[in-house]
Amino acid sequence: MPLKALRCLGRLTNLDTVGYEKHLLIDGSNILHAWTTLRVLLKSDRDVARAKLSQMVSVIHDEEQVRLTLVFDGRGEEITVEYPGTQKTFAHIYTPVGTTADDVIEQLVGQAAEPANYCVATNDRAERQTIEATGASGISAEELAAWVQRAELRQQSRVAGLKRDNERTWRKPKNEP
Repeated sequence: MPLKALRCLGRLTNLDTVGYEKHLLIDGSNILHAWTTLRVLLKSDRDVARAKLSQMVSVIHDEEQVRLTLVFDGRGEEITVEYPGTQKTFAHIYTPVGTTADDVIEQLVGQAAEPANYCVATNDRAERQTIEATGASGISAEELAAWVQRAELRQQSRVAGLKRDNERTWRKPKNEP
């Protein structure tokens, strides 16, 4: 894994004291084409593929408290922002027709007060070089997939621990505090 990607992952996964300060921007169309399972879905239903990508990466947002934005290419006349859940820290951005996800990502990072808090997931090397020149970090689709897997394992471990704690609490005799 390249040093720059490790720095990006390190900054974004070491969040013991930092809430949603870190921001992961995902070039949605790029990742849809990079991940085999999503590429297959994309051939039959673009919306289903987008929803599956959103579901897959949501563990990073939920488990690691990282602001997450999926940016998708061209849809409609104006930029559209949707929130798949109730939290404003997880968003989907659809660029207007004629504007690429790369354009929007570059604007978001370029206008950020702290570009170093941003990480962009894309297999587009030119895009990664552009955002890295602003002080942000970039990771590949493969590195994003590995991050998702690690977050899933942490989530499973945390849930198993909560389950054990809950079972112990409910098994205590009534006279024990």
